[in-house]
Amino acid sequence: MRFMQSRLSRPVALVYRGPASLPGCPEAVAELLAASDRGFDIHFTGPRERVPLSSDSLARAALYAQPGGDTLEQAYRHLRDQREAIRGFVGGGGRYLGFCLGGYLAGATPGFALLPGDTDQYIDTRRATVRTEDNTVVEVRWRGRSRQLFFQDGPHFDIDTDTGTTVLATYPNKAIAAAVTPFGAGRVGVVGPHPEATPDWFTDAGLRYPQGADPHTACGRDLALDLVDAVMAG
Repeated sequence: MRFMQSRLSRPVALVYRGPASLPGCPEAVAELLAASDRGFDIHFTGPRERVPLSSDSLARAALYAQPGGDTLEQAYRHLRDQREAIRGFVGGGGRYLGFCLGGYLAGATPGFALLPGDTDQYIDTRRATVRTEDNTVVEVRWRGRSRQLFFQDGPHFDIDTDTGTTVLATYPNKAIAAAVTPFGAGRVGVVGPHPEATPDWFTDAGLRYPQGADPHTACGRDLALDLVDAVMAG
C-alpha cells in the first residue's frame, strides 16, 4: 500500500475519521499522537479517506485509534462490518486506543468485544459526580493524582482486573476511567473522559479551563501520552 512505503521504519498509526466520529475528535487524537515520542507515521482512515479501514491497512499499522463521536448504536452501525478486521488486528499483536466513544466501542454491547468485560455510562453509576450527558468537566484520579478532564457522557469500564489489566485512572466513586488490558497478542487502551481535548473544546462548551493547565495544549495531554505509552509497551 503506497501510503506506507516511504517511511517503513516509523510505526504507523491509523486514526479513524468518518461518520462514526465527530468533527474535531479525530484531529485532536492525531495531534496527540504527533506529540508522542513514539515517532508515529499518522494517517486518517475511514470511508472517505485515502486509507480505507480494512484488514490490509490494519496489517501495516502498529496502532489503531478510535476517537470520540456521537451515540454508540449509531457509530457501531457504521463500523460493524470492520469488527472482525479490528479484532484480528489487535489479537494478532496490534494496539487499539479508544477515547470516550472509542472506549464504548471496545466493549461488547454493542462493540468490538476487546475487553475482559464491558462498558456502560459513568453517569448511571452509583455516586457518580456527573449526571448530565452535556459537555462538562469530570474529576479523575490518574495514577494517584487528582485531575480534571473534559467529559461528555463517557464510559466507565466494568472489566476483570485479574487478567493483566492496568488501571490508570478512576472516577471519584472508584469506577474505572482509564485502563490498558491485553487482547490476544495485542493491547487495548481505553479512556472515558477526553484527556486529548484542546482548549477550544472548553471554550466552545462554555467551560472554565482547569486551573494550572497549559492553555496552549490539551489540558490532559500528559495523561493521554501516558495512555499511549502504556498501550504501546511490551
